Amino acid sequence: INDGNAAVDEMLTGILAAHPEHLWRPDGAPRAVVAKRGPRTGKVALVIGGGSGHEPTFLGYVGKGLADAAAIGNVFASPPPQPAIDAAMAASGGAGVLFMYGNYAGDVMNFDMATDLLEMEGIQARTVLTTDDIASAPSDQRQKRRGVAGNVFIFKAAGAAADMMMPLAEVERVARHANDRTFTMGVALSSCSLPQTRKPSFDLPVGEMEIGMGIHGEPGVRRGPLRPANDVADEIMDAILAEMKAPAGDRVAVLVNSLGATPLMELYILNARIAERVKAAGLVVHKTLVGPYCTSLDMAGASITVMHLDDELQRMIDHPCDCAMFRS
Repeated sequence: INDGNAAVDEMLTGILAAHPEHLWRPDGAPRAVVAKRGPRTGKVALVIGGGSGHEPTFLGYVGKGLADAAAIGNVFASPPPQPAIDAAMAASGGAGVLFMYGNYAGDVMNFDMATDLLEMEGIQARTVLTTDDIASAPSDQRQKRRGVAGNVFIFKAAGAAADMMMPLAEVERVARHANDRTFTMGVALSSCSLPQTRKPSFDLPVGEMEIGMGIHGEPGVRRGPLRPANDVADEIMDAILAEMKAPAGDRVAVLVNSLGATPLMELYILNARIAERVKAAGLVVHKTLVGPYCTSLDMAGASITVMHLDDELQRMIDHPCDCAMFRS
């Protein structure tokens, strides 16, 4: 890093230089990134966003068939209203804007302000919050849960609906339906370090793990000695399967996500156990993603996401997309 305070802007410059075929930045909008081929007349604009430090979320999911634009904040901080407005204005095709982002207080406040300002300009805007982190609140308080790696599947479903030229109300419905059927829980093995300080952002002793920790270091549900991968996968899958309550024969999509420092070898070891658990539950894995899809800087750890598919969601998950860091 050259300068911790300039890290986000330098990263954006580097990403735009690396992916000119996918991304562009509007003049005078340093924290808005727009898809080259996604936005078009008559299409709902899907605008995602949030703090930096979770790459490839959010930047990596801007492209045809997924998000039309993203508003980018500082590390682990919500973007202010203006980048959200800039992103929405650049991506607007005249059919309305759907904002999607994780359920965090700063994001809610700033995107709500952006929504109000867009409405004053005659642009219809709606919002869907992602709330897939089952460790962050009980199931009867889902509206209080955080949005974490399940964003990948939820954004994917909404982006497909928008790319199919569905009207705003339908894109919003698909997004809410996807969110309702997506379940995530993570485990942290070490802290992350912020670019400005290069020091751990919280204390997690070597040899310990924390189940349910959030992607900004929010407290989890249990801390204890490090356990084998199968035990960790079992604990997380027990919680997900118990809440999902999917009948035998149903299909699921699975995401085994690195929080930043955990290598693919360890993720695939986790996935071997996850596949066993899904099969034992009588379910069918339709799609599996393994890798760093929603990170927390250099945190060691992983999260498991399961989306309970139906015919509509399977069609959305299978819909092609072409983004800088994600293609299907």
